[in-house]
Amino acid sequence: MVDSKKYVNNGIQNGQEIQFLLSEEMNGPKGVPSGKMITDSDEVSFVYLFEDQDIYEPIHFTQAVWPLMVKALQEKAEPMLVWQDKAVPLKGFLDELQMLIYNIEGNGNYGEEFTSAVEEAFSVILQSAE
Repeated sequence: MVDSKKYVNNGIQNGQEIQFLLSEEMNGPKGVPSGKMITDSDEVSFVYLFEDQDIYEPIHFTQAVWPLMVKALQEKAEPMLVWQDKAVPLKGFLDELQMLIYNIEGNGNYGEEFTSAVEEAFSVILQSAE
């Protein structure tokens, strides 16, 4: 049986540590953090990939946690993915996220809705680069 898509809709910040939370009832991802992130413009989410041999398992980061993603970039603190009694550092998360938001800015290839949402949510990061 294949798990349904995994979404991160909640997170917490404890000092400089940022934790993104999978729902309690959700199984955690299989494999290890790949250090790779892509986007799903249809679902308006960033997608961090876990790698298990030659298979990637996507974890969708919804707009609900984008403000916490901004905080992670500002704090330069690699976040953790937490579920049940496990916590895994998301290696490469910050570099991949930063690269993506700079690439998305003003880029119509991602679709107007997604591009606008990213530009608005990450405006403080985009402005600090100018």
